[in-house]
Amino acid sequence: MTAATLSRRAQRELDGALQWIARDNPLAAQALLEAVLEAAERIGEHPKIGVVRTDLTVTDRYRFVVLNGFSYLVVYAADRNPPVIVRIVHGAPVTYRAC
Repeated sequence: MTAATLSRRAQRELDGALQWIARDNPLAAQALLEAVLEAAERIGEHPKIGVVRTDLTVTDRYRFVVLNGFSYLVVYAADRNPPVIVRIVHGAPVTYRAC
């Protein structure tokens, strides 16, 4: 089976994360890239491997995979062949301050 592909948006998000991490730790940036590529392979082989998050989406079309060793989530459309990674987002909780 073919690995999952990255949408343009996911590629931009990955590039941004890699550049940001590489400023302080090029080896960690390389490890993140390898983790994403490995996740793309696993998703391509097993499209239903991710978790459905109806609290985050209104459909079960999108699935979520946490990258081992990283605080990043891979969001992908499992209904495509091959699956398409649509987002790569940092998984840290967002906090808001009142203005």
